[in-house]
Amino acid sequence: MAQRYSSFDKGGRMWLLQRVTAAFLLVVLAFHFFLLHFVHHADEVSFLMSAGRMETMSYYSLMVLFLLTATFHGVNGVYNALVNQGLTGTKRTVIKWTLVAASVVLIVQGIRTANAWAGIPLY
Repeated sequence: MAQRYSSFDKGGRMWLLQRVTAAFLLVVLAFHFFLLHFVHHADEVSFLMSAGRMETMSYYSLMVLFLLTATFHGVNGVYNALVNQGLTGTKRTVIKWTLVAASVVLIVQGIRTANAWAGIPLY
């Protein structure tokens, strides 16, 4: 009988965060799908409409939180998948910090883009 292996400690903090972020992403994606496919139809969606939504603090905050959550969930999932495949030692450390650096770049650029859409000055 095959043994089940996971790099997550069941009941651990990272295990819980991975599940909580997955639930949050499902809810926000359902909201996004409903808003952009049922409330507004594809032919009605425009850059100005998207910029208008980003100018409201609630929508802007939701999108920034979505960016942070999706980045954590994706990067943590990739890292743990690689660890589950047997990544160890120096390679594991290099991959970990590469993913952390990529996450920081993604988040900074994502927030800069959200700010530009919301009309918040870029510094």
